Amino acid sequence: MGNKTIREGKVALMVPEFDKITAKASVFYNPAMELNRDISVAALTVYRKGIDHDITVCDAFGGTGIRGIRYAKEIEGIENAIVNDLNPLAVELAKENINLNQLENVIVCKEDANMILRKCKGKFDVIDIDPFGTPSPYLDSAAASLRAGGMICVTATDTSALCGTYSEPCIRKYSSVPLKTEYCHENGLRILTGFVARTFSKYKKFIDVKFSHSTEHYMRIYATIGKGAANTDESLKSMGYVAHCKSCLYRIVIKGLAPAIPEYCPVCGGNLNIGGPLWCGEMYNIDFVTSMINTVKYLSLNTENKAIKLLNTCLDESNSPQTHYEIHKVCKNLKTSAPPIIDVMDKLREGGFFVSRTHFSPTSLKTDANIVELKRIIKFLKK
Repeated sequence: MGNKTIREGKVALMVPEFDKITAKASVFYNPAMELNRDISVAALTVYRKGIDHDITVCDAFGGTGIRGIRYAKEIEGIENAIVNDLNPLAVELAKENINLNQLENVIVCKEDANMILRKCKGKFDVIDIDPFGTPSPYLDSAAASLRAGGMICVTATDTSALCGTYSEPCIRKYSSVPLKTEYCHENGLRILTGFVARTFSKYKKFIDVKFSHSTEHYMRIYATIGKGAANTDESLKSMGYVAHCKSCLYRIVIKGLAPAIPEYCPVCGGNLNIGGPLWCGEMYNIDFVTSMINTVKYLSLNTENKAIKLLNTCLDESNSPQTHYEIHKVCKNLKTSAPPIIDVMDKLREGGFFVSRTHFSPTSLKTDANIVELKRIIKFLKK
């Protein structure tokens, strides 16, 4: 298998040519993750501007070196970018790519991800965990290593587990029960975030989520880290559960790690299915996301339009209630066809409810109206 040269952002890189991306590839590179990397460059740029010193970044799963190299070349104030990979072929290719881009502040390491994080405890301002599959085996080492005030960036590609297609792997890897619902991607992202929060809490550290999204085959969160037992205990109050009725689509979010959860639906009397624990707090910081939007406009990104669209949609749904409604699913439950989603949103606003689109689904909306109110509005529009 040969190599080819590609351009992404401001860098040129040699990457392996392949027919199909697999975990067994000689060197891992995924072109479908370009949007992920573009968003990451914007997020770290905003983070770096908000602190008073140059930063050291660790890309624990470096592959070709593309992520760490882009950080070093495209973000001002990167003291060092550590590109780590256990694969010796990846290490050699990363070194070639560093030379290709004439960078002196990128260091390549050949270590197990957990080992490099444990060895370098307290040395990293940013830890980026972007593995093939679940990040769960590496978060303890990241939590122990990352200094207070730092940023954790986490990607999960095991969406079938997080979204409830396979419950047992989610329970095993994230200690959480998923729900297979129309809002399963939001639940999955909140399960991932909650797992990160609980893992860091063991080290008296808490997370402040700055941005998160679920796109195609992966989920991604960015959070800064604070320290202190009291603040950590307070942050865990953002954990909770979702109870969902499959009969009428009623749902309720109940905060707390050991709350009283009703057994039956108050609307139709059906059984409630319980998902969690998961993060019930904010998933976007308005100021941070706004700064990311402004930053993207000045970066050389192939995915600029996609990135801005995603960020704007997430900005609109910030401070929204947990879970969302898929209009066609609700209308199928009502045994009727779906009215235009814009008409539904307008009626909700007229009723004094919060409403927004959501990046999780183009046919879904977020609102603080309950399922009874939403169905009433849909029936009214159909008449």
